[in-house]
Parts: sequence; C-alpha cells; structure tokens
Amino acid sequence: MITPAPDLLEAIVAATRTRVDEAMTREPRSTLERRAMAREPQGAAFRARISRPASVNIIAECKRRSPSRGVLRSAYDPVAIATAYERGGAAAISVLTEPGFFDGALAHLSAVRDAVTVPLLRKDFMIHEYQLLEARAAGADAILLIVAALTDTELRRLSAAAHALGLAALVEVHDAGECDRALAAGAAIIGVNNRNLRTLQVDLEASHDVAARIPDSVISVSESGLKTRQDLQAMTAIGYRAFLMGERFMIAPEPGAALAGLLESIGGAA
Repeated sequence: MITPAPDLLEAIVAATRTRVDEAMTREPRSTLERRAMAREPQGAAFRARISRPASVNIIAECKRRSPSRGVLRSAYDPVAIATAYERGGAAAISVLTEPGFFDGALAHLSAVRDAVTVPLLRKDFMIHEYQLLEARAAGADAILLIVAALTDTELRRLSAAAHALGLAALVEVHDAGECDRALAAGAAIIGVNNRNLRTLQVDLEASHDVAARIPDSVISVSESGLKTRQDLQAMTAIGYRAFLMGERFMIAPEPGAALAGLLESIGGAA
C-alpha cells in the first residue's frame, strides 16, 4: 500500500503543471494544433453510448497503477485490454494518461485508438487547453474535467474549449457543492467520484448524496468503488446512466472477460 500525500490532488495538479510546461516546450502549440485537426473526435458518439436507455453502460478503464493500491497490473498492455473490453461490451473505454501517479502515457491512448472503434476518454488531470489538443491528437473523443482541481473560470473555459474541439467533457464532482458548480458551468455529463482524491477514501454514499441534484437532462455517471451487479443496480435505481470502472477489471485475470461476465449477470451486454 502506498501512503498518500496529505493532499494527493494538489500534488498531482502541481506535477501536471510542470508536465504541461515541458510538453509545450517540446512541441509548440501550432504544431500540436495541426496534428489535432487531422483527427475527427466523436464527442456526440461518446455521449450517446454512455446514455443508452436499454443497456448497462460501462466505461471500462485501462489503468496500470493507482496511488491507493500501487501497481494493479504489472504486465500492462493497454491495447490488449482495450480490445478485450470492446469485445466484452464496453460502452466506452477510459485510458489513463497521467504518468507520475498512474503510470499512464499519451502513447497508450494513441495505440488504443488505433485498435478499437468505441469512444475513448482521456483520463487525466486537465488544467490547460494544450492538454485538450493533446487529447484530440491522440484520438480521444472525451476528456475529464475535475471540478476540485479547477476554478469556476477554468472549468468554463476548458468546457468551452472541449466543445469547440468536438470533445465531450465528463465533469467530475465529489459532493453536492461541486455538483452545483458543474451545473452552473453548463456540464452535460457529470461523473460522481466515490473516491475522495484528496484522501483516497471510497464511499459509495457520495453517488447517493449527489444523485438527486443531477437533472434528467444531464447524463450521470457513477465512478470508483463499484464492484458488483448489486452496486450497479443500486446506482441505476437512483438515476445513474453509466458507470466508470477500472480496478475491478484491472485486478481480474482477464479484464475483458470480467466485464463481459458482469454485463451478462445483469443482462446488459451491448
């Protein structure tokens, strides 16, 4: 078990700022923009896939390591995992690209994009428009915006920039106050993370507490700590339309088979 920093989110955001500065030095924004414009992200397809009314919509995650549990999968092959997820019925696939705390890389996202057709979410700590261009250039259809890591001005600016680039934005919250901020910023997709990113504690009550605040017009996603058919059924009963799941599959011998088995147990395979 890795001992978390006193405020893990603050540490990750600080490291991300340094990483973005270094990336902008290596590749000028104008060059990145040309690469990004060569792609055609399907943000609308991401939204449609995770809100299908007659299906259990799982965003299955490719993640080698987590700060809370350490290495989840030493033999980590994101392409093999993602293709198995696609066969197993994933509505969409999330690819961790944060390198320092999750062992992710943009190259993982690019490689997965070349291997699957389902919509892809770039899972990272997005704080700058440059990262949105990186996401589009690497083949993402959606990006993550964490309310706790952003000011209201930053949240609105990045949301607008994502929309302009054709990327869907999954706006992540942890409590009612953050949910209200996300709604005020115009979020069309709200994910409720049951894991507190500052302490790493997991509590499924977070999704229960926030559910009633999310209007029907907004796609709701429950994230983290979900493991069983009963967990998903309970979240569906209170209005959640999609579920982001990573560790549950990453620690299984065959992640794609674990996803397929879970969907089959609910009767929700795509």
